[in-house]
Amino acid sequence: MSFPALQLNTHDPAYWVLVVVAVSFAVIALAAVTVAAVVAVLAARAVRVVRSVESKISPLVERVGVLAEQAQAIAAQGREVADQVTVMSGHLSTATHHFSESMALIRGEVAELKEIVGLSAETARDKIEQISSSIDQTHGKLMVTTNYVTSRIINPAREIAAIMAGVRRGLEVLLAPAPKQINESYAEEEMFIG
Repeated sequence: MSFPALQLNTHDPAYWVLVVVAVSFAVIALAAVTVAAVVAVLAARAVRVVRSVESKISPLVERVGVLAEQAQAIAAQGREVADQVTVMSGHLSTATHHFSESMALIRGEVAELKEIVGLSAETARDKIEQISSSIDQTHGKLMVTTNYVTSRIINPAREIAAIMAGVRRGLEVLLAPAPKQINESYAEEEMFIG
């Protein structure tokens, strides 16, 4: 028995269709093998690249892990600082409130002090004016008294003293011993000189 497939004539178009299909199948098979080889090479390269990247990334992953731990510690410290800042802001708010109350009290005290100083200044001016007028009055009375004493006591006393001095001189002249002779007077002086 003969196989009909092997009996094809080269002049028959079905033969050429079969040849084209067979060649196409062979090309497709070759392409599939080539693609498989290329994929295998690329897969091997990808595996090497992945291993290389993995070996280079593993220290980075460790560093990232350490940095993540440090970031968590910093975040915890940040939360603590934020809590402390919240507490401090409460204290600062209270201190500011107390400070404003103190400032209000100080302003009140300063206003009272200004009022007291103003009243004291007015009182001092009044007292100074009273003292000045008292001094002026006392000075005027002293001048009147001085003029009175001068005109009524001192001037008459001077006049009496001048009169007494004149009387005394007059009595001295009248009651004085008689003048000595010129010769006697020189002789006595010579005794004292020599």
